[in-house]
Amino acid sequence: MTDATVSADQPTSDAPLPLSAIGGHRIASLDFIRGFAVMGILAANIVAFGQPFIAYMWPDAFLTPHGETSNWMWVTQFVLIDAKMRGLFTILFGASMMLFLEKAWERGSGRRLQAKRLLWLLVFGLIHFFMIWRGDILILYSIAGFAAMAFVKMSAKRQMVLGLVGYFIGALFYAAFMIFPYMIAETDIGNTPEMAEIRADMASETTLEQAKAAKEAQIITEGNYLEFVHYNLTEHTWDPLFSLLLFAFETLPLMLIGMAFYKLGLFSGGMNRSKIQIWGWIGVIAGSLLTLPVALWALEDGLNYWGTLAAFVGISPLPRLPAILGLLALLAVYGPAATGWLGQRVSAAGRMAFSNYLGTSILMLFVFHGWAGGLYGQLTRPELYLVVLGAWAVMLLWSKPWLERFKYGPLEWIWRCLTYGKMFPLKR
Repeated sequence: MTDATVSADQPTSDAPLPLSAIGGHRIASLDFIRGFAVMGILAANIVAFGQPFIAYMWPDAFLTPHGETSNWMWVTQFVLIDAKMRGLFTILFGASMMLFLEKAWERGSGRRLQAKRLLWLLVFGLIHFFMIWRGDILILYSIAGFAAMAFVKMSAKRQMVLGLVGYFIGALFYAAFMIFPYMIAETDIGNTPEMAEIRADMASETTLEQAKAAKEAQIITEGNYLEFVHYNLTEHTWDPLFSLLLFAFETLPLMLIGMAFYKLGLFSGGMNRSKIQIWGWIGVIAGSLLTLPVALWALEDGLNYWGTLAAFVGISPLPRLPAILGLLALLAVYGPAATGWLGQRVSAAGRMAFSNYLGTSILMLFVFHGWAGGLYGQLTRPELYLVVLGAWAVMLLWSKPWLERFKYGPLEWIWRCLTYGKMFPLKR
């Protein structure tokens, strides 16, 4: 989640520069995009924090009313936010791997140091998943990162081609994986005698998911923290492996695209600004317009369980890719110029994205769990978005003052020390 440190012994400079520079300066666009993404990803994940996990895709799982207004909010989030922030994060992770390796090679290190860094990220991810929140992405990034290291020496062109082709193949896999079940469960295809048993099994699976959600809700609202951790360890032991198998076809290709963009100079001013800006707007507009019919179809279909899963996992990967790439391009163009009060704080949140990502999960633990704030299952979708605004305020208010006093974010510092196997000074 953080970009590479520039020197083994020296912190990054106090202020980001608009372009990448040799000799220790940060890349401002990476910080700004990362800050935008770490804030946006909370807007995407807030439902899974405050409501049953399956409510993230399937609104009927809400424990509070989800009326017409909330349904249209679901559509808006689906088009503008869902999977877009994760896509940005993933591309930035690939770019950050290249940045880290470049600096490591300059110091005579290399992939071994990167492997150690990824191994510690895996440890953080496992702690996050089992002890804080099951929506962790760090485990996936760590393991996919190990695979991505095999491609770091490739040219930018080959990385880009492999990334785009890999993403396309993955999208076809997701379509085959999720659209066919929907057709059996929700269309006349499932009414045939040959499909009757399969449809019954799928109905049972939906009922089982509802039962699991009810059990988890009871543990979160009535149980203590140790019971919550025990539940995750026993009932969701293999979920990280399932997530790896499911999302690797998206994650690894996007990392390769991020590596390619880094080499091509997207984040350092090495690409034509005017062309990037034009293609950025084309990507965002086209991707959003292509994604909107998917959301409207799911809404018209009643936002049923298999329909929403098909929309999220099976249909939207291809149309959302232009939106992700377009958004990336626009943020890369406009980010370095965001030097005002808000822009500085978004960039500071990005410099501490690792701390803010895990810190947000810890904050949500205290907001929603019954032994703390007790708001789990109590807030409607609009009210959950108010929680997002509050968390954004916390990120923006604490990140910049912290970095004025300390060289790194708290978790960035710990990760750095573990990676290099030595203590670095934290205070400025």
